[in-house]
Amino acid sequence: MPKGSLNVSLKGADDIFSTEESRQEQQREQVQQIPIGELFPFKNHPFKVLDDESMQRTVESVEQYGVLSPLIARPRPEGGYEIISGHRRQHAAQLAGLDALPVIVRQMDDDAAVLLMVDSNLQRENILPSERAFAYKMKLEALKNQGARSDLTSCQVGTKFRADELLAENSSESARNVQRFIRLTNLVPELLDMVDEKKIAFNPAVELSYLDESQQRDFLEAMNDTQNAPSLSQAQRLKKLAQEGHFSYDVAFAVMGEEKKDELDKVVIKNDTLRKYFPRSYTPKQMEDTIIKLLEQWQRKQQRQNER
Repeated sequence: MPKGSLNVSLKGADDIFSTEESRQEQQREQVQQIPIGELFPFKNHPFKVLDDESMQRTVESVEQYGVLSPLIARPRPEGGYEIISGHRRQHAAQLAGLDALPVIVRQMDDDAAVLLMVDSNLQRENILPSERAFAYKMKLEALKNQGARSDLTSCQVGTKFRADELLAENSSESARNVQRFIRLTNLVPELLDMVDEKKIAFNPAVELSYLDESQQRDFLEAMNDTQNAPSLSQAQRLKKLAQEGHFSYDVAFAVMGEEKKDELDKVVIKNDTLRKYFPRSYTPKQMEDTIIKLLEQWQRKQQRQNER
């Protein structure tokens, strides 16, 4: 090429005659129909997909209308696609017998995928404590990887936001409560299940998370043997005893065997226990009225027997 010639590359006909609008349209995300067998769950997905009444309603909707909202997924190096948002829709589609699903495929790194996966699921109304705990933990790590400050003590002006503060900013929780939820991930699975089932309250569970695994299993045995759920004060005492090196099964049994003040003057019957004796249409007030009437009948019967 002569020294003075211009280095000019001619564009193709498509580039010459296409408009800027059409080029942008090509770059926009397109909804694809992906075979259901090529969709795989997100690694360590913290949200449970349950075959409950809500899922049954979703299946019925999918059978009637199909999947109206596309899933979001990313390509997997080993083939197929990893679901980022839409695990419940994918499961409902499987139960409904669908062969393919509408999917938006995005190229995303691990941290960006975690953030989107957690945020899309935290919008749900009913989230179990265990789901929230592991979701917050995953999101916190992703924020740290993206450069948010990970220390919890520094307060220098002008430094990056703390990761837990950024997480709290986009949720209904305070930074402190975010950390308390994440503490639950230190519980053994059996205790964490009890938190989900409301057999152990949230605040006592946070205190119990400071026990090591062996101590937690001793506590679990003591709790089962005494048939008592821990109060906050009991859990705090057990945590302190563990920190001082005085924790054992016998100590846990003694603490859990104590009679609580609030148990001295009230009787609590769980709703699930009562429901099996009443029609599903009964309101709590109707159940209460029926129980009072039956108790009055029982009392009169006892009085007649005593008078004989």
